[in-house]
Amino acid sequence: MGKSRTKRFKRPQFSPTGNCQAEAAAANGTEGEEEDGPAAELLEKLQHPSAEVRECACAGLARLVQQQPVLPGLARRDAVRKLGPLLLDPSLAVRETAAGALRNLSACGGFDVCDDMVTKDIMTPLVALLKECSAGLDSNDMSPQEKKDKNKDSIENIANEAVNVLWNICECSSRAVSIFNKEGCLEIVLNYLSRFSTNVDLAISVAYCLQTVTEDNPELLKSFSAAGLHVLESAMLSPVSSMEYVLLKTLVAGTIWNLKDLIPSKSQAEIINAVLKILSEVLEMDAGETVIQMKVAETQRLKTAAETEEIVENANGDAFIEDDAMEEMPHKRKARRKTFVSDLLPPTDKELRQITALLSAQQTALEIIVNMCCSEDPSDDEWEELSSSDESDVFMETSFSECDGQLLSPLCLSHEVHAALTNYLIPKKVIEKTSFPNNIAVDLCSKSPTWKPLIRKMNTLQCRALVCLQSLVSLLDVDHLGGAPALQTLAQHLSQLLFSQPDFTKHTDFLEAISSALRALLQTMASKNISQCMTPDQLMTLCKTGICNSNTGVRVNVVSILGITGSVLAKEDGTLETLKTIGCFLLEVATKDPSLVVAGEALDALFDVFADGKEAERASIHIKLLPALKEFQPIFKMKMRKEGRGKYSPEQLCVLDNVKMNLRRFITYQETVEKRLIS
Repeated sequence: MGKSRTKRFKRPQFSPTGNCQAEAAAANGTEGEEEDGPAAELLEKLQHPSAEVRECACAGLARLVQQQPVLPGLARRDAVRKLGPLLLDPSLAVRETAAGALRNLSACGGFDVCDDMVTKDIMTPLVALLKECSAGLDSNDMSPQEKKDKNKDSIENIANEAVNVLWNICECSSRAVSIFNKEGCLEIVLNYLSRFSTNVDLAISVAYCLQTVTEDNPELLKSFSAAGLHVLESAMLSPVSSMEYVLLKTLVAGTIWNLKDLIPSKSQAEIINAVLKILSEVLEMDAGETVIQMKVAETQRLKTAAETEEIVENANGDAFIEDDAMEEMPHKRKARRKTFVSDLLPPTDKELRQITALLSAQQTALEIIVNMCCSEDPSDDEWEELSSSDESDVFMETSFSECDGQLLSPLCLSHEVHAALTNYLIPKKVIEKTSFPNNIAVDLCSKSPTWKPLIRKMNTLQCRALVCLQSLVSLLDVDHLGGAPALQTLAQHLSQLLFSQPDFTKHTDFLEAISSALRALLQTMASKNISQCMTPDQLMTLCKTGICNSNTGVRVNVVSILGITGSVLAKEDGTLETLKTIGCFLLEVATKDPSLVVAGEALDALFDVFADGKEAERASIHIKLLPALKEFQPIFKMKMRKEGRGKYSPEQLCVLDNVKMNLRRFITYQETVEKRLIS
């Protein structure tokens, strides 16, 4: 809950109406401009007596906040405190655009901006607005004219924008989640969710919000009534009439997983099966084929619409235009057709909405599965016990992070989850998603400006599948993964996936995800004495490329992969030269990498590779491992003293402390080896 959580998937920040990255500003020619001018003017207009002027100012700010350089200026000018009261403006249109501006601000600004919004008390008018909208939608005693004046559609639109603001802020701020709990927001958003059959967009926004606020929030769990659980159950079991409903069901399934502690133990297996059945059905859909089908459908629809428009114009021309005026028709027809087609572009493009919903549903399903595989964070006592344990090398292997150098707690699965994962063929379906995206689908999307953003979504889906695969390989028995032949086939698949892309080094997210999956797979294969499939050349290519990456997680992964492979080779004959190459590489990383986390992982890999085996002993003498480590030992200690407390988390320091202790032990062991070999 809140921004301190790092181990589980979190929704990436996004702008609902455009690219909120600084690159967007540069592309639009706005980078480097003085933004205080338009920001100051728009903020001043928020106080204008005319509702129309206030509405236009809010709309202008909604666009402006998507440019990263303007955010500090808006903060200086107290934009949040000026927009907040407009959430309760007498004009419904102003309320909606003010909520839209705050939605974009919270999405594009990230953790710091959201935390600042809570500090500036945005939650007070936001909660009041949510309550008013809920009451307005529940009013059944209005006259027909009053209902028209209230404008139910507008109220639902306002509620949708407000829920998105709430969702963004609660995802970034634990204080916002506490306010959500205390102010009874749960009942309000469940009321919105109950309208899923008539307003799926609002229901999806609520489902995203609920999935966020129910994670690790025992206080909120106490507030769930039987009626609230029934609303969730109804939404999860709703019939699928569109891809939006597929997304809704997936999100609700994630929320129900977060609420599993509320479920009586006798019903746990039933609920887990219901959740994983939905996730399995979502992952079974062929997103690549759906992209192709939807693009063809869109093309045909636009063509038919254009032909229909032309027929109507021809009919009108025959009835009302004289022959000598016919020469002007082509020009008029072209202008009208252009307007007609432009009206059909996103966000109203139904095919694009459908495929976007499916991709989001599949990404969410993969993230839920990964979260299922995460145990709770160890307590301080557990960390202390692990830190003093003699089994620190085992602890490091299971606990070092694959994600940007952060620590993960050891993975575990209950019997019910384990059984459901295998019964619904989740590993098979996840592996299939690692091959995504479909080349034909990518080609189609690349040719359409409105569909091109889907390529990034498809790439993200592939990365999520690879991370999910990593968790499953770490958790499931080899037999449940298909046995040794299946793991060897999977290793070949991942190697081909990696080396078939000549520019894989440019895609850090992909490189981190696939190196994480390879690391877990090779570790499992090594522990079961299953022969590995990567050639020495492939291995060194991956490692030399990965170690130059700026992402700490990538460097940690490739070093670990090298340690796993080296420890296997150390027990085989005729591997001296390869072990020398591996040892020299790991020594260089340990002594030169700027990150202590990576250096620690490299040292740990050296301990694994040169801990046993005749070839390893000979290689250690050749590369002068002992004097190199003796020279580096005081440097490593000094770096830990100088940099450790300020740059690294307590968990990382715990692991590094184990590395320091093991380094001392390993030097003693190497001294014994060297004396024996020399004598």
